[in-house]
Amino acid sequence: MTPFKLATILCFIHTTVALPAFSQNFPDPIRQALKQSGIPESATSIYVHEIGASQPLIAFNSDKPMNPASVMKLVTTFAGLELLGPAYTWKTELYANGVLKGDKLQGDLVIKGYGDPRLNLENFWLLIRRLRQTGLREITGDLLLDNSYFDVPIKDPSAFDNKPYRVYNTAPEALLVNYRAIELRLIPQPKSKTVRVITSPLPELIDLSNNLKLTMGKCNEWRNTLGTDIRADAKGNRRASVTLNGSYSVNCGEKILLLSLHNSLTYTLGLFRQLWNEQGGVFNGKARTSTVPNVKLPLETHQSPPLAEIIRDINKFSNNIAARQLYLALGAATGNVPATLTKSNVAIRQWLTSKKLDFPELIIENGSGLSRKGRISARHLGELLLTAFQSSVMPEFVSSLPILAVDGTMEKWLNGTTVTGRAHIKTGLLDEVKTMAGYMLDKLGRRVVVVFFVNHSKSGSARPVMSMLLQWVYEKP
Repeated sequence: MTPFKLATILCFIHTTVALPAFSQNFPDPIRQALKQSGIPESATSIYVHEIGASQPLIAFNSDKPMNPASVMKLVTTFAGLELLGPAYTWKTELYANGVLKGDKLQGDLVIKGYGDPRLNLENFWLLIRRLRQTGLREITGDLLLDNSYFDVPIKDPSAFDNKPYRVYNTAPEALLVNYRAIELRLIPQPKSKTVRVITSPLPELIDLSNNLKLTMGKCNEWRNTLGTDIRADAKGNRRASVTLNGSYSVNCGEKILLLSLHNSLTYTLGLFRQLWNEQGGVFNGKARTSTVPNVKLPLETHQSPPLAEIIRDINKFSNNIAARQLYLALGAATGNVPATLTKSNVAIRQWLTSKKLDFPELIIENGSGLSRKGRISARHLGELLLTAFQSSVMPEFVSSLPILAVDGTMEKWLNGTTVTGRAHIKTGLLDEVKTMAGYMLDKLGRRVVVVFFVNHSKSGSARPVMSMLLQWVYEKP
């Protein structure tokens, strides 16, 4: 057979074999909903692919690189599970830089961090309690903080969205205690028509003025009704002034506002001193940055919860800080320390190559999706999800995603409908970006990968369109 005849036959086969419905376009109901939202089709990208099928059901603009916002966490967490393993843990070590005599350390206490994403208030308390249980009571020197496991450039926390005190803008650190967060708990008091504010931990680090007015209206975007005036020094080493103005609805119930107002030295010193004193310990020193001296064994070691648990927090509640900590761990997984963003980027790309996945458009700035630079195509994210479903870590990965109308960031989507509980979907949200990606079970029990990106100034109107796509996937023939 001549090459010409063979090419002709192949061309005939290609043009006569029926492609799946909507392989290039999306269904008319979705198109109409998109038109009503004011979002142009050119600003969207959709990829829908049933697991086990050879071709996608929908592939519209699916090769266009777009900002995925927080669904970039799917790349980070799947890579984390495969490269580190679901049982992977982070350690935090305590060392004595001095002489131990009885219940006294004549010298400094060193805390060395390895990037634990869950060294929160409760776990830091456990670490301090275990140290106290060794019999140590008094520390005569200072508290030395060792952050040398990470080598990350210092960036302006206001650079992303001009909100430097929001906790999600906290930079990654090898020793990051409780995300350096101050919790303001807002509690409506209907009888007195006031709002009670409880500060925790370290209320002594804040001068709080509460001018909130209690209202009876609906609780919508409650943070937008708060006028939060914050005055803190640029280095974050002094008391901060926080004034709460504006209104707060009684229908909001109890809410928590998290702020990051202090640097690690100030915050960790204050928290350590508070917890150590509560345990009956004595410490009057200062905090300094340092590295672990040449000692053989740590006094105490704390192990984080396993990665399989950590990624539930990352994906279900879109924890940006934990995602960034995990991303840095990927580059140091083989002992290649200190961890850097460059090493993590290399590790991700080598891992993708090992999975036979080629994503040339991928830009993954920090692993969390909190980025203006991040890019991936809907098709490639869909292919990643198809690959993940065949992975040995699939159960841990899928279970980390929010369940539609049940929990996490999907808790309030499509409640009381036929699709309630039928999908595991990660969402993403930035200014001019709204995205979703995950797995949907249709009415016949077939698992379907769904990816929907919107990059447009009217992306805030995209949720009804995304909801309609999920319902279409569920009802499809």
